[in-house]
Amino acid sequence: MSKVSYYTAEGLKKLRAELNQLKDVERPKASQAIAEARDKGDLSENAEYDAAKEAQGLLEMKISKLEATLANARLIDESQLDTSKALVLSTVKIKNQTNGMEMTYTLVAESEADLKSGKISVNSPIGKGLLGKSVGDVAEIQVPNGVMKFDIVEITR
Repeated sequence: MSKVSYYTAEGLKKLRAELNQLKDVERPKASQAIAEARDKGDLSENAEYDAAKEAQGLLEMKISKLEATLANARLIDESQLDTSKALVLSTVKIKNQTNGMEMTYTLVAESEADLKSGKISVNSPIGKGLLGKSVGDVAEIQVPNGVMKFDIVEITR
Protein backbone atom coordinates (compact mmCIF):
# COMPACT_ATOMS: atom_id res chain seq x y z
CA MET A 1 0.00 0.00 0.00
CA SER A 2 1.47 3.34 -1.02
CA LYS A 3 1.51 6.24 1.39
CA VAL A 4 1.20 9.72 -0.09
CA SER A 5 3.58 12.26 1.44
CA TYR A 6 3.40 16.02 1.04
CA TYR A 7 6.53 18.07 0.50
CA THR A 8 7.60 21.64 -0.02
CA ALA A 9 9.52 22.43 -3.20
CA GLU A 10 12.71 22.55 -1.10
CA GLY A 11 12.04 19.14 0.48
CA LEU A 12 11.28 17.53 -2.88
CA LYS A 13 14.47 19.00 -4.33
CA LYS A 14 16.52 17.49 -1.46
CA LEU A 15 14.94 14.06 -2.01
CA ARG A 16 15.72 14.15 -5.74
CA ALA A 17 19.29 15.28 -5.05
CA GLU A 18 19.80 12.42 -2.59
CA LEU A 19 18.44 9.89 -5.08
CA ASN A 20 20.69 11.24 -7.85
CA GLN A 21 23.69 11.06 -5.50
CA LEU A 22 22.94 7.42 -4.69
CA LYS A 23 22.40 6.44 -8.34
CA ASP A 24 25.18 8.46 -9.98
CA VAL A 25 27.93 8.27 -7.35
CA GLU A 26 27.30 5.52 -4.79
CA ARG A 27 26.05 2.83 -7.20
CA PRO A 28 29.20 2.96 -9.40
CA LYS A 29 31.37 2.90 -6.25
CA ALA A 30 29.59 -0.26 -5.06
CA SER A 31 30.05 -1.93 -8.44
CA GLN A 32 33.74 -0.98 -8.41
CA ALA A 33 34.18 -2.44 -4.91
CA ILE A 34 32.60 -5.73 -6.04
CA ALA A 35 34.83 -5.86 -9.12
CA GLU A 36 37.97 -5.24 -7.04
CA ALA A 37 36.98 -7.92 -4.52
CA ARG A 38 36.18 -10.38 -7.33
CA ASP A 39 39.65 -9.86 -8.80
CA LYS A 40 41.25 -10.98 -5.52
CA GLY A 41 40.51 -14.63 -6.14
CA ASP A 42 38.32 -17.39 -4.72
CA LEU A 43 34.81 -16.01 -4.08
CA SER A 44 33.80 -18.79 -1.66
CA GLU A 45 36.26 -17.53 0.99
CA ASN A 46 36.36 -13.86 0.09
CA ALA A 47 34.88 -11.81 2.95
CA GLU A 48 35.59 -8.58 1.10
CA TYR A 49 33.42 -9.76 -1.81
CA ASP A 50 30.59 -10.73 0.55
CA ALA A 51 30.76 -7.35 2.29
CA ALA A 52 30.74 -5.49 -1.04
CA LYS A 53 27.71 -7.49 -2.25
CA GLU A 54 25.87 -6.81 1.02
CA ALA A 55 26.66 -3.09 0.80
CA GLN A 56 25.37 -3.06 -2.77
CA GLY A 57 22.15 -4.78 -1.64
CA LEU A 58 21.59 -2.19 1.09
CA LEU A 59 22.28 0.63 -1.38
CA GLU A 60 19.79 -0.79 -3.88
CA MET A 61 17.18 -1.11 -1.12
CA LYS A 62 17.74 2.53 -0.13
CA ILE A 63 17.42 3.63 -3.78
CA SER A 64 14.23 1.60 -4.14
CA LYS A 65 12.70 3.18 -1.01
CA LEU A 66 13.60 6.69 -2.17
CA GLU A 67 12.10 6.02 -5.62
CA ALA A 68 8.88 4.79 -3.98
CA THR A 69 8.78 7.87 -1.74
CA LEU A 70 9.28 10.16 -4.72
CA ALA A 71 6.60 8.32 -6.71
CA ASN A 72 4.10 9.04 -3.92
CA ALA A 73 5.34 12.56 -3.16
CA ARG A 74 3.00 15.48 -3.74
CA LEU A 75 4.04 19.11 -3.87
CA ILE A 76 2.07 21.33 -1.51
CA ASP A 77 0.36 24.25 -3.26
CA GLU A 78 0.76 26.99 -0.65
CA SER A 79 -1.72 29.29 -2.38
CA GLN A 80 -4.56 26.85 -1.68
CA LEU A 81 -3.94 26.59 2.07
CA ASP A 82 -6.27 28.23 4.60
CA THR A 83 -4.24 30.84 6.49
CA SER A 84 -6.61 31.07 9.45
CA LYS A 85 -5.79 27.56 10.71
CA ALA A 86 -2.60 25.72 11.55
CA LEU A 87 -1.87 23.41 8.62
CA VAL A 88 1.21 21.96 6.95
CA LEU A 89 3.71 24.79 6.25
CA SER A 90 2.10 27.07 8.84
CA THR A 91 4.44 28.85 11.21
CA VAL A 92 2.72 28.75 14.58
CA LYS A 93 3.70 30.82 17.62
CA ILE A 94 2.54 29.12 20.80
CA LYS A 95 2.70 30.04 24.48
CA ASN A 96 3.00 27.41 27.18
CA GLN A 97 0.25 28.07 29.76
CA THR A 98 2.31 26.52 32.55
CA ASN A 99 5.53 28.53 32.33
CA GLY A 100 4.59 31.31 29.89
CA MET A 101 7.37 30.39 27.46
CA GLU A 102 6.74 31.25 23.81
CA MET A 103 7.95 29.05 20.95
CA THR A 104 7.60 29.26 17.19
CA TYR A 105 7.40 26.14 15.03
CA THR A 106 6.85 25.50 11.35
CA LEU A 107 4.72 22.42 10.68
CA VAL A 108 6.27 20.28 7.94
CA ALA A 109 6.16 16.75 6.53
CA GLU A 110 7.89 14.11 8.64
CA SER A 111 10.91 13.83 6.34
CA GLU A 112 11.58 17.58 6.48
CA ALA A 113 11.40 17.89 10.27
CA ASP A 114 14.42 19.57 11.87
CA LEU A 115 13.97 20.81 15.44
CA LYS A 116 17.15 22.92 15.33
CA SER A 117 15.64 25.08 12.58
CA GLY A 118 12.19 25.11 14.24
CA LYS A 119 10.54 22.65 11.84
CA ILE A 120 8.43 19.97 13.51
CA SER A 121 6.58 17.08 11.92
CA VAL A 122 2.81 17.18 11.62
CA ASN A 123 2.98 13.57 12.91
CA SER A 124 4.71 14.55 16.17
CA PRO A 125 2.54 14.97 19.28
CA ILE A 126 2.87 18.78 19.21
CA GLY A 127 2.33 18.88 15.45
CA LYS A 128 -0.83 16.78 15.71
CA GLY A 129 -2.10 18.93 18.57
CA LEU A 130 -1.61 22.16 16.60
CA LEU A 131 -3.19 21.02 13.31
CA GLY A 132 -6.52 22.70 12.61
CA LYS A 133 -6.24 25.17 15.49
CA SER A 134 -6.85 28.91 15.02
CA VAL A 135 -5.39 31.96 16.78
CA GLY A 136 -6.83 32.16 20.31
CA ASP A 137 -7.47 28.40 20.56
CA VAL A 138 -5.91 26.29 23.28
CA ALA A 139 -4.08 23.17 22.11
CA GLU A 140 -4.08 20.38 24.67
CA ILE A 141 -1.24 18.06 23.77
CA GLN A 142 -0.73 14.64 25.30
CA VAL A 143 2.94 14.15 26.17
CA PRO A 144 4.57 11.31 28.14
CA ASN A 145 4.34 13.18 31.46
CA GLY A 146 0.75 14.36 31.09
CA VAL A 147 -1.11 17.04 29.13
CA MET A 148 0.46 20.34 28.11
CA LYS A 149 -1.68 23.34 27.22
CA PHE A 150 -0.56 25.88 24.65
CA ASP A 151 -2.25 29.11 23.58
CA ILE A 152 -2.10 29.70 19.82
CA VAL A 153 -0.68 33.25 19.61
CA GLU A 154 -0.05 33.65 15.89
CA ILE A 155 -0.28 31.71 12.62
CA THR A 156 1.66 32.81 9.54
CA ARG A 157 2.84 31.35 6.24
